[in-house]
Amino acid sequence: MHIPKYYREEDKTKIIQFLKQNNFPAIVSHDGEKIIATHTPVETIENEDGSLKIYGHMSKANPQWKSFGEQEVLLIFQGAHTYISPRWYNQVNVPTWNYMMVHVYGKIKMLAGDEVHALLSRLVQNHESQTGYSLESLPEDFVRKEMKGVAGFEVQVTKIDAAYKLSQNRDDESYQNIVAELEKRGDSDSAKVAEEMKGRR
Repeated sequence: MHIPKYYREEDKTKIIQFLKQNNFPAIVSHDGEKIIATHTPVETIENEDGSLKIYGHMSKANPQWKSFGEQEVLLIFQGAHTYISPRWYNQVNVPTWNYMMVHVYGKIKMLAGDEVHALLSRLVQNHESQTGYSLESLPEDFVRKEMKGVAGFEVQVTKIDAAYKLSQNRDDESYQNIVAELEKRGDSDSAKVAEEMKGRR
């Protein structure tokens, strides 16, 4: 991903938080003939040594997983994004777009058996922690039957490109006006971009 120096995010803590908050990336791979992609829920785990692993799954009916092998894959995590009007600058300019985007590269391998069960259990727990619902509360034979239709995977992260294009190259007056105009819009993406900008300057 092309990232001008103004927009490159290198704070690892912020990036990991972003991956966890925007945990429905597109996983992109090559099946030998063409590039293919699937959007899927994932879990990002930071190991004690600082390395990252991303765990996810897809339906076995989806042929993409059959071509994974141990190739390098790309996961595209997209955050808030929004149109920026040139009317908000204190000088003549053109329209643009502000966004938060992270590309994660890594080696993929398939999971099996108890590894898949543990992955699915964690994913459910992450979203049902306050409800009491869990994989363990379901009949074991039902869970095992459903697992037969799931292809679980693990990605060992090798590279991260994080782009936070948030008007960093604008002067203070234009910057503050962009934030104010975004806050007037009322949609969630504009509000999230404005909030992130406010925390940076």
